[in-house]
Amino acid sequence: MKIDTERLFLREMTPEDFNALYAVLADSDIMQHYPYTFDEARVKNWISKNIERYHVFGFGLWAVCLKSTGEMIGDCGLTMQNIGGTILPEIGYHIAKAHQRQGFAKEAAQAVCDWAFTHTTFGAVYSYMKKANIPSSATARANGMTLLNKFIDDEGEQTVVYGISREEWQSVRRH
Repeated sequence: MKIDTERLFLREMTPEDFNALYAVLADSDIMQHYPYTFDEARVKNWISKNIERYHVFGFGLWAVCLKSTGEMIGDCGLTMQNIGGTILPEIGYHIAKAHQRQGFAKEAAQAVCDWAFTHTTFGAVYSYMKKANIPSSATARANGMTLLNKFIDDEGEQTVVYGISREEWQSVRRH
């Protein structure tokens, strides 16, 4: 599986992606809106879990790589998540600090949204994040998602849910 965009390609993760992914998921600034930063065991488990998702669902979080160098700069993909008590298809993303604020999360998430509506029967896809995670909310909105819901999460913080329906996606992609 490979998804190409203008500046990126997304591919399945492998155990060889450990160092690049560790640099992202163990960074406390990047993970400030996540319940914890990752240690080595959690990163290895993250990779294994996604490899399992590829086999079970045909999708998961994929390695986000620069076309220009092949460097893995983060992850982005589609996973089934418990969002406010309902299991929903969710687009998630983490981009290395040196590559943030350059539109890479938007580009990768848009490609994943296109992939989801082209290769699955989902009627909608979602992204959810802490309300305080302004950059992730901006990425969701930039990809045509609208705010659908808010709830208090397990950490007692407000979480926001964005989504886009297949019909909304088709309307956006036609223009």
